[in-house]
Amino acid sequence: MRRWLKQDALKPWQYRSWISVRDPAFRRKAARVLDLYARTFDGIPLGENDYVISADEKTSIQACCRCHPTLAPGQARAMRVNHEYDRGGALAYLAAYDLHRARAFGRCEPKTGIRPFMNLVTHVMTTEPYASARRVFWIVDDGSSHRGQKAANRSTSAFPNALMVHTPVHASWLNQVEIYFSVVQRKVVSPNDFTDLAQVRDRLRAFEDRYNATAQPFQWRFTTSDLDDLMARLDRHTADHQEESSAQPTT
Repeated sequence: MRRWLKQDALKPWQYRSWISVRDPAFRRKAARVLDLYARTFDGIPLGENDYVISADEKTSIQACCRCHPTLAPGQARAMRVNHEYDRGGALAYLAAYDLHRARAFGRCEPKTGIRPFMNLVTHVMTTEPYASARRVFWIVDDGSSHRGQKAANRSTSAFPNALMVHTPVHASWLNQVEIYFSVVQRKVVSPNDFTDLAQVRDRLRAFEDRYNATAQPFQWRFTTSDLDDLMARLDRHTADHQEESSAQPTT
């Protein structure tokens, strides 16, 4: 059956997902984030006492207690993890990533929300060099914990040198902390084999210490020029689709 399906011209099990740009201010918001990555804000280079933080939450990290001990990898043998497990609870991992210094600050909280996120902000903004910095830019998506102008006002009210900058809607891929989370997923969470949530917290803290001792900034290559090319391609695609739709005969 597999050989027949492989030879067939139609392969319905293969697919690619997509999403349309819905934020009317997509280009302006995205360019602002990309300029900060290039250490520029409103057309003016950032100073030595300006910092850029990328922050978000990694939700529902479970402690899966395997019913049989995990077997370590050996010669010509992969690690063996039992499929059955008992649930040991779940926690949220909130992280702030200083993208130009490659330094991560993390907190484990029972759940996400405004208060847990402000705990993260407070943790960073009361630590040097951010406490005495001229400006600390916080790049966040439009999640409920840090959505809109209210969230920006909240952080600035608590820390006047903290400026919140939002990515466009459905554009979390612009937030560099997501790259850090992908590293956490590979290096810490997978395979999920923890006796309890305390072990999850200990593993995350140990990884942060190791990461901050050795990490280098991510080599981000997507620039505002690439953004303009992307927007132009999307405009052409939309125009072509509208022409095809209008050319089809009506019944």
